[in-house]
Amino acid sequence: MRCKDSKKSERGTTLVEFAIGATVFLTVMFAIVEFGRVLYVHNALSDAARRGARYAVVHTEAEKNDVRRMAVYGSTAGGTQPLVDHLTTDNILVQYSGPPNAFGVNKGTVTVQIQNYDFNFSIPFVGGTMRMPKYATTLTGENAGIILYP
Repeated sequence: MRCKDSKKSERGTTLVEFAIGATVFLTVMFAIVEFGRVLYVHNALSDAARRGARYAVVHTEAEKNDVRRMAVYGSTAGGTQPLVDHLTTDNILVQYSGPPNAFGVNKGTVTVQIQNYDFNFSIPFVGGTMRMPKYATTLTGENAGIILYP
């Protein structure tokens, strides 16, 4: 009779063990997916700053708004879908430095900075945002192969 009683007292333990194990497993899986998303956004923002700076030094007469659109959309024409979700031209800061009104080949630099970008987590029941660091790229003016005669 004792054997029957011990089985009755352990009833449901498998379900509890499964619930604990599944919770731990799903938490780890969501953490891995979110870490991958953060890493992707980090790389994409870094690339967007480089893309904008590269456009600015190759097109020495570029307007700051064109540089911003190039960094956000990958095109100076703009678009409806940014390359990184929730990135806007308001997040892009463009600064030219060097001789006044003389930015060009080996004259001055341009810095494109992405700032105040908030990453939105998609973890169920947690959510939230994380402010990403500033991403900046500084390049010296160049001519991209155009021969300039004095």
